Amino acid sequence: MAGGQDMFDAIVMADERFHGEGYQEGYEEGNSLGIIEGRQYGTLHGAKIGSEIGCYQGFAFAWRCLLHTCTTEKDSKKTKALESLIEMIQKFPYDDPTYDKLHEDLDKIRGKFKQMRKPTGTAWSRGTGSRARTRLPRPPVTAVSCCLL
Repeated sequence: MAGGQDMFDAIVMADERFHGEGYQEGYEEGNSLGIIEGRQYGTLHGAKIGSEIGCYQGFAFAWRCLLHTCTTEKDSKKTKALESLIEMIQKFPYDDPTYDKLHEDLDKIRGKFKQMRKPTGTAWSRGTGSRARTRLPRPPVTAVSCCLL
């Protein structure tokens, strides 16, 4: 009778055992899929942020070259603001995704960029994806050549 009782207990306890094994397998599978999905999400959004920062940096470098030949006081203020934007971009922590103030610094760069659009008279529109367009005046040849040095 004791052998029959053990067999009955094994049948009754099978449900609990299979539940525990299924839970463990599901947890491990979900954990590995979560890591993969998180990596893909981080790569995508990191690329978007990098593209955005690159657009701002290109804008600032182009305008710095355009304003390099101008010496009026108004242009001097624009140049100082552009240098401030470039400095903020260069200090941005590209390699540290755990940086606590990443989004705060990104918002400051966006704000400085918006501030710079008005005095330069630049229209800006973000397209879909990473395409962004700026309408800049055609630079004189001397302004472009100074940037290539």
